[in-house]
Amino acid sequence: MRITVLALLLCGSLQLQAGDWPQGLGPNRTGIAVNEPTLDAWGESGPKSQWTHELGMGYAGPVVAGDTVVIFHRVDRVERLEALNRNTGELVWKQDFKAFYSGGYNADQGPRSTPVIANGKVFAYGAAGDLHCVDLATGKTIWSRALNDDYQAPDGYFGAGSSPIVIGEHLLINVGADEAGIVAVNIKTGKTVWKATNEKASYSSPAVIQLNGKPKALFITRMKALAIDPISGDVLFETPFGKQGPTVNGATPLAFQNKLFLSASYGIGARLMEISADGKTLQSQWDGDDIMSSQYSTCLLHQNALFGTHGREDIGIAALRSISVDSGKVYWEEPGFGVAHCILINDKILALNNEGELVLVRASTKAYEELARATVSKGTTRSFPAYSQGQLFFRSNQGRSGILTALDLR
Repeated sequence: MRITVLALLLCGSLQLQAGDWPQGLGPNRTGIAVNEPTLDAWGESGPKSQWTHELGMGYAGPVVAGDTVVIFHRVDRVERLEALNRNTGELVWKQDFKAFYSGGYNADQGPRSTPVIANGKVFAYGAAGDLHCVDLATGKTIWSRALNDDYQAPDGYFGAGSSPIVIGEHLLINVGADEAGIVAVNIKTGKTVWKATNEKASYSSPAVIQLNGKPKALFITRMKALAIDPISGDVLFETPFGKQGPTVNGATPLAFQNKLFLSASYGIGARLMEISADGKTLQSQWDGDDIMSSQYSTCLLHQNALFGTHGREDIGIAALRSISVDSGKVYWEEPGFGVAHCILINDKILALNNEGELVLVRASTKAYEELARATVSKGTTRSFPAYSQGQLFFRSNQGRSGILTALDLR
């Protein structure tokens, strides 16, 4: 095992509570904020910046638990987990792990996967496929695994980038190795519980789907979408989804009612499928690359409509769209919006596009209605943001460094 750990403890004691944003895309990994007050439009001066914190490389987004924000980034030859006070930005603790990633098509060699907070622990997955578990209150390392080394998984185009998911006592992750495409480890010990499939890794983060009243894991891998039992590793259903060549699957799948929504760019497009009553088969209802082509951002579901960005960051300028769940019909489109991560807060969409613009939009199918707009960063804002108790935390990147910013939207 090639995990090297360096630690600095400052202080802290944490418990998860209402309003936390413990993983990318929020408490249910749907981009929907839970139990948050109404978000009003800000004034001409824009949202108030509370604090900023300098970062190294990477695209891992922030997560929030109680009074603490956790961020994962690379500084020189270490991947660093840091916990900060959400109100002041002061450092609570930091934990360093030796960084091994050096390949890929991107000069940024920092971690891509957003950490997960669960059961009093923080789980962080590095760019070289190293998985770490630390204590949420103290930052002390509980265990580490070099998963890519353990299972001889390839790096992919940009290193490991699918964030893990915790279901019960198991943490599941798309490692992407032969006979270990998806691996489950015990969250207390880090030991492998099971490994399954030959599916290569994607940059999509898995979600939870309820099948027959029980939670299952829903993955988009390199070339498939599938549901898997988190306890046994049995694949419950699967469907082809992806395209050979220089493509990636980056958006998180959405499961609701008896439906499954998938989206990607690179000519793959969007697809709505109906799940059978026994949870074993899928029937396509509609699909098309001209309906919703999400490069790496995940659509929002609101009142039987989907809202998200259609297009790519590297070709043209993406549009913001609203489409019908039932038919895929495009209700409206706002051209030139840019690829954006969207958060649903009651009946409004808070969208942070990749050019550092924060936009508040009404979540309506009638027409595009912009309520407020402000430039909040001069850098590239590609990572998952976090929204908690009226505060927005987001990461921006410029070259080989970045900034974590806290905005007060209350």
